[in-house]
Amino acid sequence: MATSHSLPDVDQGYRLGFRDPERQVIELRGGLSKQVVEEISALKEEPNWMRDLRLRALSLFLAQPLPSWGPDLSALDFSNLRYFVRASEGTERTWEQVPEHIKSTFERLGIPEAERRYLAGLGAQYESEAVYHRLKEQWAEQGVIFLDMDTALRTHPDLVRKYWGRVVPASDNKFAALNTAVWSGGSFVYVPEGVQVHIPLQAYFRINAENFGQFERTLIVVEPGAFVHYVEGCTAPTYSTHSLHAAVVEVIVKKHARVRYTTVQNWSNNVYNLVTKRAVADAGAIVEWVDGNLGSKTTMKYPSVYLKGPGARAELLSLALAGPGQHLDAGARVLHLAPHTTSTVLSKSVSRGGGRSTYRGLVRVAQGASSSKSSVRCDALLLDDRSRTDTYPRVEVNEQASAVSHEATVSRLEEEQLFYLMSRGLSRAEATSLVVSGFVEPIVKQLPMEYAVEMNRLIELQMEDSVG
Repeated sequence: MATSHSLPDVDQGYRLGFRDPERQVIELRGGLSKQVVEEISALKEEPNWMRDLRLRALSLFLAQPLPSWGPDLSALDFSNLRYFVRASEGTERTWEQVPEHIKSTFERLGIPEAERRYLAGLGAQYESEAVYHRLKEQWAEQGVIFLDMDTALRTHPDLVRKYWGRVVPASDNKFAALNTAVWSGGSFVYVPEGVQVHIPLQAYFRINAENFGQFERTLIVVEPGAFVHYVEGCTAPTYSTHSLHAAVVEVIVKKHARVRYTTVQNWSNNVYNLVTKRAVADAGAIVEWVDGNLGSKTTMKYPSVYLKGPGARAELLSLALAGPGQHLDAGARVLHLAPHTTSTVLSKSVSRGGGRSTYRGLVRVAQGASSSKSSVRCDALLLDDRSRTDTYPRVEVNEQASAVSHEATVSRLEEEQLFYLMSRGLSRAEATSLVVSGFVEPIVKQLPMEYAVEMNRLIELQMEDSVG
């Protein structure tokens, strides 16, 4: 997502697909191997326990096949990817210290302006590592920690080790194992008990290199009674070859704490976006997840919340806009593991130009999770007869004293709607955009105002492309 109020000047197609000449400080080539994993760990001067964890994860990755369900991943060539690229000498605390060619990229994306106007802290990652990271003093004075993950491992090793892999172990799935083996960058957020960070923290991830794999690792720990809103945005240039984004996000929300996690990913159409994102909520905790997907060749993303404490609540909002050549397989998973837990899932998808969107979800109510309630609604909009949408809901109820509902709708863009709007002076593109904006409004309105404005602008640009 671009956080500026005006997009870069790109003539047509993917509006954030500009690229810069590659200027690497360090680059590891040769595909994926034990040597590459060991070199990554050595370059970062990591403790032995992290190097050993990486190597065990590599073995798990190599032993597991690609998923046999979901989108086709057969064209993904792991041997042709670059697994580590360092584009600068270090992580800076002022934009003036960031290398000029990298700083200009983030300026085109509007990131420094966003930090000045409405962020409590900002991290910017370019290729494999953070190039800029800063938390405003008022939050640091209250004990909030907001660092890139590499720095956090060096400066808070015991805290990182205590929570690392508790929510998403390397054995969880093939891409979680890959991330654990070659992770680099990402964010570490720690909010002390009772601290309310009312202004969002943001991390922005940019891929510039070709044939590149980005594997950031994010860990968010929120102590009892605390609150934080974390926002994530992503873009990449357009290349003819494939790149891979395989992140892992772990969120730990303790008693009566609250986390709001907002993601707007606008990858170019050559990126495989295969991520694992999961939160665990203790008693009375609240997890709010807003997930927007507008780009990538293929996305597989299912934010999950484990409601493990009585009275925990989860709200997951998912939006996918699938265009030509895209398959966005997204959804949500909620596990009710304690009594009196509540979840709400709302999924909206739009398919155009032959694109394919898929909702894949799971609601599980464990035995003993009495008086739990879950509501799932999936709505899909098809803009033409070449596009496709699918819904794969899974509901497992093992507790009689619970209430679970699921409903789904599929609708077509009606010519009568367009005719009515066009008769009022709108162009076909404007009319289409207005219909789509109204359809996705329940999710977009949950974004902070600046991000909602930008999301609507991105939707407008997508609709302009869809009608020529």
